[in-house]
Amino acid sequence: MTTPTTPEPNEWAAPADAGSGPAAAPAAFPPPPGYAPPPVAPSGYAPAPYATGPGSPGTIRSTGTCVLLFIVTFGIYGYVWYYQVHTEMKRHSGVGLDGGIALLLAFLVGIASPFLASSEVGGLYERAGQPKPVSGTTGLWVVPGFLILVGPIIWFVKTNGALNDYWRAVGVR
Repeated sequence: MTTPTTPEPNEWAAPADAGSGPAAAPAAFPPPPGYAPPPVAPSGYAPAPYATGPGSPGTIRSTGTCVLLFIVTFGIYGYVWYYQVHTEMKRHSGVGLDGGIALLLAFLVGIASPFLASSEVGGLYERAGQPKPVSGTTGLWVVPGFLILVGPIIWFVKTNGALNDYWRAVGVR
């Protein structure tokens, strides 16, 4: 069995007669044995650009139905709502958290989720040049509000209502 040897330091240096300056940059090293150079995409197959403009709008969700589903499923629908809403907002605006990240944050640091959701809904309005009906501070209805049980409901009614109004404004029926 042979052991690989490391090249001597002078083997990596550019030849002495190569000159100096930017025009004399050393040539690229060939790929290591067993590796092929990266493939080149055929003409006309460029990678898709990131979404920068308005994409497809989201779904209008009845606030009453969402609250009922939250109660019937013992809170599990809350995770579904976070995932769906963040996925739709990201797809529409190209900005913000994706649904998977929002769901992960809801599991790990659930206390941050109401602040994030309200902030992103407000961001949709802000990017459209309209005043924000909700913002990250709207999430404060949840944190101390859970002690009186009505705070989270107020937060959800405000946030989901603002999101539904936004989707109606962009043409969802």
